[in-house]
Amino acid sequence: MAVSLWKKIFRTTKERILQQRRVSLYNVVHGYEEELIKKKLQQFAGGSINLSKEDNGIGILTLNNPQLMNAFTGTMMLELQEKVAELENWKDGKGLIVCGAGNTFCSGSDLNAVKAISNSQDGMNMCMFMQNTLTRLMRLPLISVALIQGKAIGGGAELTTACDFRLMTPGSEIRFVHKHMGLVPGWGGAARLVRIVGSGAALRLLSGALRVDPERALRLGLSEETLLSSEEGGSLQEARAWLSQHTEGPASVIRAVKQVVTAGRELPLEDALRTEKDVFGTVWGGPANLQALVRRPKHK
Repeated sequence: MAVSLWKKIFRTTKERILQQRRVSLYNVVHGYEEELIKKKLQQFAGGSINLSKEDNGIGILTLNNPQLMNAFTGTMMLELQEKVAELENWKDGKGLIVCGAGNTFCSGSDLNAVKAISNSQDGMNMCMFMQNTLTRLMRLPLISVALIQGKAIGGGAELTTACDFRLMTPGSEIRFVHKHMGLVPGWGGAARLVRIVGSGAALRLLSGALRVDPERALRLGLSEETLLSSEEGGSLQEARAWLSQHTEGPASVIRAVKQVVTAGRELPLEDALRTEKDVFGTVWGGPANLQALVRRPKHK
């Protein structure tokens, strides 16, 4: 009877958490026309978003458009949404590394697509589309890290803020260049940047379009660590090793940790506490908890 009740509570809580994570920020009430912007983005092809899922529960999401410094084409924006949806359904996933092909991260949007959808309504729809996608990426029950090689500029800089952590290679930089384009961040990068580095530092970075090298990023708390290797293969191995410190253990527990932190960051205190209680209920008495009680681990 108790086991049956626990399973019912687990299923109900899990379904509610999944629904909350996938909820769209925008709908038709906000003037959002998702299908219309998808059709327009489909016209601007090139590059790809590649996803590999490793047996240890680590996913590698790679922006692959190196001839344009991994700038987002329209079809890459659509593929990113598809890959995020795939990751939302990856039950064994624990961590995610977001990186770019060809020793650079991302130079933002492909200007050909930007020019072609430069009217206000299309721009707003593209903004809402990418905000929705990056918010879902941020809310994934995976511990995510952006591996920043070369340049993360404009929309690429915004993408780094949708990850839980950032690792930088020697000589790399993050730069919010929106001001020079007569813009402000539109993919949620400003709001997330304020939460990462504080409003004063965010204002300096945005208003000055400042280059943030690895040393400065460490001082600001924008980066966790500067890696030793600047080469694609070596830095990816370092990123795997760094992330493995935070994803060691059962997927159910790692995912639960991410869920309670996401709730604490985004929800009012009372709602965050209730969510924490619900998530706690999914792991209390679960396999990992019972095995730990048998092992009686010592915490040194």
